[in-house]
Amino acid sequence: MAQNPQISVVIPLYNEEETLPTLLERLSAAAKDWGEYEVILVNDGSKDRTWEILKEAPKQNPNFKVVNFSRNFGHQAAMSAGLERSRGAAVVMMDGDLQDPPELIKDMMAIWQDGTKIVYAVRQNRKEGWFKKFCYSMYYKLLRYMAEVEVPLDSGDFCLMDRQVVDALNALPERNKFFRGLRMWSGYSKKPFHYDRDARFAGETKYPFMRLVKFGLAGMVAMSNKPLKVATYLGVAIALTSFLAGIVLIILRLTVGIDLSGWTSLILSIYFMGGLQLLVLGVVGEYLGILYNEAKGRPLYLVNEEIGF
Repeated sequence: MAQNPQISVVIPLYNEEETLPTLLERLSAAAKDWGEYEVILVNDGSKDRTWEILKEAPKQNPNFKVVNFSRNFGHQAAMSAGLERSRGAAVVMMDGDLQDPPELIKDMMAIWQDGTKIVYAVRQNRKEGWFKKFCYSMYYKLLRYMAEVEVPLDSGDFCLMDRQVVDALNALPERNKFFRGLRMWSGYSKKPFHYDRDARFAGETKYPFMRLVKFGLAGMVAMSNKPLKVATYLGVAIALTSFLAGIVLIILRLTVGIDLSGWTSLILSIYFMGGLQLLVLGVVGEYLGILYNEAKGRPLYLVNEEIGF
């Protein structure tokens, strides 16, 4: 096994016992085109047989290295663990459900070898339902508008990064890491790599709708403070509108004698303002939650066992 591999592949895994054997097989086959390599597989507290299968992987292929978390710490934490342990001149991040084909890594390496620091995969076609495609499309457009840096549309975690980029991301002190945004924030040279994303190979998605919403909100908060500004703009706009409406009603009352009154309009106004206030408090709460987690200074993850390092 090489002491200084040319490429490291980082893969977080959570309850992937049905996909894992095929994933390991395809990785080994695709690696013939990579040169010296290592594959770092991070078990993010799986509750099925994922860890039992992973423990045997280094015995079959000494280039495979495995990390087992003490519990589920989340996808981005598992990515962080892999990046921190990687030693390759370039590092690939990908999911373990085989929607990101490992056979494409050699093409990404060719772009990197031409001098590009970041090669990020862009999904041309998704083999998913129309509702999910629509939600993804709307989210990436909103994120692109909100983020302080330009985030490519329909680009997930699947990417290749030069060692210089990986070292920069590993040095960041923040805990709430959103890698698909941070790699663009780094400012290094980048190129898109277009591909057709396959359907999940086996098993159920680990990101149901509400978990996707939570992940999306965390990414938006990590990459932008515009939601806080939107809350301020809403407050100013409503206050100004209310002030102008009050002047108009006074003028109507004094000139033509129109007197607007009624229980319905009053109650609707109260509900509207109450809902808006709760929305703004929720936005502020998201940022306070991030600050609270950062202030505690707890480690991003805890490792129970490592094999192959």
